[in-house]
Amino acid sequence: MDQSIDSREYPLIADEDLNPAQAKAKKKAIWAWTMYDWGNSAFATTIMAAILPVYFAEYIMLGESAVPIWGWAVAIGSLIAALISPVLGAIADFRGSKKAIMVVFVALGVLSTAAMFFLTGPQHTMLTVVLYILGTIGFAGSLVFYDALLPHIAREDELDIVSSKGYAMGYIGGGLLLLINVLMIFFGPKLLPNMAESEATQLMMRLSMASVAIWWAIFSIPIFKYVLEPPAKAYEHEIGQSVVKVGFSRFFAAFKNVRKFKDLAWFMLTFFIYSNGIGTIITMATIIGNARGFSTMTLIGTLLLVQFVAAPFAMLFGKLAEKLGQKRAISLSLIIYLAIAIIGFFMSKEWHFYALGFAVATVQGGSQALSRSLVGKLMPASKSAEFYGFFSVFEKFNTVVGPLLLAIITKLTGSDRYGMISLILFFIIGIIMLQKVNIQRGIEVAEAEDALLIEVE
Repeated sequence: MDQSIDSREYPLIADEDLNPAQAKAKKKAIWAWTMYDWGNSAFATTIMAAILPVYFAEYIMLGESAVPIWGWAVAIGSLIAALISPVLGAIADFRGSKKAIMVVFVALGVLSTAAMFFLTGPQHTMLTVVLYILGTIGFAGSLVFYDALLPHIAREDELDIVSSKGYAMGYIGGGLLLLINVLMIFFGPKLLPNMAESEATQLMMRLSMASVAIWWAIFSIPIFKYVLEPPAKAYEHEIGQSVVKVGFSRFFAAFKNVRKFKDLAWFMLTFFIYSNGIGTIITMATIIGNARGFSTMTLIGTLLLVQFVAAPFAMLFGKLAEKLGQKRAISLSLIIYLAIAIIGFFMSKEWHFYALGFAVATVQGGSQALSRSLVGKLMPASKSAEFYGFFSVFEKFNTVVGPLLLAIITKLTGSDRYGMISLILFFIIGIIMLQKVNIQRGIEVAEAEDALLIEVE
């Protein structure tokens, strides 16, 4: 191995050119990167999907309609994270501070989540909303810089499988803590015979939320310890300029360079289309299941089923991408989603919900992981935080159009079954648009752009 190679770039060197110490360090870096998915996914499962929404409705709102307030909280948190990510990403690329900015977002998310333990009643309505918004900003913001590290720990030919490993670890980690929390809530009150059942259940739910903060913090340590900060690179004309000026100039330049990165831009638009279908299924499934009379146990049980089944299938899709190619693998996942949307129209029994949940689990992780890695291939590696910042905008808005269209059609027809049909359009259009992405051309453009940037101290 040429010792002149920057140690921060050794993961990108062919494995046969690495000495034993470097090969071990690369494996440890990839493991550490995937462990962050294991840790932060607990926020998505316990806080965003399962425990906090129920706690907010039952113990904070006391049975009053929580949907409008919660809807605003979700929207505001995601919107703020989406708007600030591209500029902060550009600054991080220029300064070589991806990990430093990521630490700030992780700290914000962890501390906000930990503070949720102290939410006890209606007097904390606004505090709950504020903490959830701050937690969402921390969660979503950290993922921009987490994703931005991916092209720096794995070669282009390794991105699919490493990204899939990350999603697999996320499903297992998030699902494991959710399972522990569900067991705490259902059985924990029996261990507190001197406390009223409602009060004991509330305590268990508060402890569950606090456990997310601990889990997230502990499993964040490896990425900061073992993943090296990529070298800062800039265009020659940017050297000597202020970081803020460079951050905003790159942000606005990105819109001017759509034609240069046409395959990347087209894929991001394609992703926005089909991910609206995916996001709608993820966010609306529980509500639709509830509306069709399915029990809480069925809804929670299906959520747990998805978490653990999705993990091995995420890895499978990483392997499929190697065999079939990335476009074909993603297209396959969208065809299965298309079938799910069609079958969902006829869903009437609880076992149907479990079956569709299993079907979703087979493609959810794979479609997300391969989408993430494809973006990584189509962007200049030295501007990964900037472009993943833009990608996050499309991710955050992937539950806007779909749920809105479903809601409108459901309102007009009086049945969510007809609303489900609207999802078919997202998947059909997504499949068609995806075929127009020229991956090889996009990779060549990204590599040529990367060559224009020079390393700065």
